[in-house]
Order: sequence, then structure tokens, then C-alpha cells
Amino acid sequence: MLHSHPISRRKALIVAIFAWTGFALLAWAVLTGHTATIDRTALLFWRDGDLRPIGPVRLLEVVRDITALGGVLLRNLFALAAIVALVFLGHRRAASLLGLTVVLGWVVEVVIKLLVGRPRPEITLHLTEAGGSSFPSGHSFNSAVVFLAIALAFAGFSSRERVRVTILGAALATSLMVAWSRVWLGVHWPADALAGWLGGTAWAFSAAALLGPAARLTAAKSERFSGPSSALH
Repeated sequence: MLHSHPISRRKALIVAIFAWTGFALLAWAVLTGHTATIDRTALLFWRDGDLRPIGPVRLLEVVRDITALGGVLLRNLFALAAIVALVFLGHRRAASLLGLTVVLGWVVEVVIKLLVGRPRPEITLHLTEAGGSSFPSGHSFNSAVVFLAIALAFAGFSSRERVRVTILGAALATSLMVAWSRVWLGVHWPADALAGWLGGTAWAFSAAALLGPAARLTAAKSERFSGPSSALH
């Protein structure tokens, strides 16, 4: 069985605090109307007179493929595949932590959406289907949660700091691309997408720091039903 070197609780908390602070400041700015001008300017920046994004036609399909990475189907398939892989490798606690992070992260995102209730932008064409409130972007939030939770789980298999940072950096970059795609497609204000990315990042690291005991309990309960395993350590 591969040995795991999880991120330290202290480091995870530091990242989470910084990300939550950025999210809170952005939420305050949105609720008080301070982002209205910047949001409008940034949303229209790369659009032509017909309010379509500037660029080749093929770019639309590329951006839709990118945004699909943060959609319900693909991101949950990635999460499920990662959970199965972790169980297969004998790391039930890490698998449980990943599952709890993803499910509870979705709950957190939905609650914030309901509390803020910001409408989606109507000054541009919507180039993909989107429903519900706009703040924070669900694709941005949940893609950050899923990709970072997966990265945190598998980065722990390496003791080399450079490898761990590279894996986490790739997850951050991928989720940031998803956030950008939501603005490009006209279904979110820039502040919504950035807040979603910050909030998802904050939740992923918060979960890594705080949900360990719950994950251990969940793994122990699952072991009772499936027989002894060397996963718990």
C-alpha cells in the first residue's frame, strides 16, 4: 500500500483563512454594489457589437468543453473515480474525506446562493444553459472543491514538496479555467466566478483541516460492512 503524507492541518488552515477572507471581501463588495462597474466592464471587454465573444467559432466549443469540467456530471464522475481508486489503494479514510468534502461543499455553495440571490447577467448572450442564482458560480465553487480535494488526496502519496505543489497547482489552474469559462459564456459576472473559485478553494482546505475525525469515523463504519482493511492507520 502506498504511504500517505497528508497536508498539515496548520498549512491547510492558513490557506483556508486567506481564501475565506478573499471570498468574504468579494461578497461584501457584491452586496454593497461596489463591483457593478467592474463586473460590467470586464464582462463586455472581449465582446463585439453583437455581444458575442471575440475569437474564432471553434473557440466556443473549446470553452464549453472547459466549462463542462465543472458541470454536475463530469466533476462528480471525477470525484467518484478518485474515491474508488483510494479505496482500491487501501486508503478508506482519504476516500471518506474526499466524499465528505464534495458533498458538504455542494451544500455550502447552495446555501450561499440562496442567501445572496444575485441574478445572472442579462446584458450579454448566454452561450450555454444556466439556471438559478449567480453568486457564487456553482461551476467555479464545486470544480475548485472537487479538483483540489482530489489533488490533496493524491498529492499525499509523494513526500517531495515539488510534486505536491505541482499537483495542487494543476488543480487550482484547472478550476480557475472553469471559472473564467463561465464569464466568457456570459452566464456569470466576473465577481461571481472569482468568488466561486475562492470559496471552493477555501472549503477544500477547510475540509482537509477539519473533517479528519468525521472521515475516520465514516471509514471505520464502512469497514464494518465490508470486512477488515489495512486502510485505517
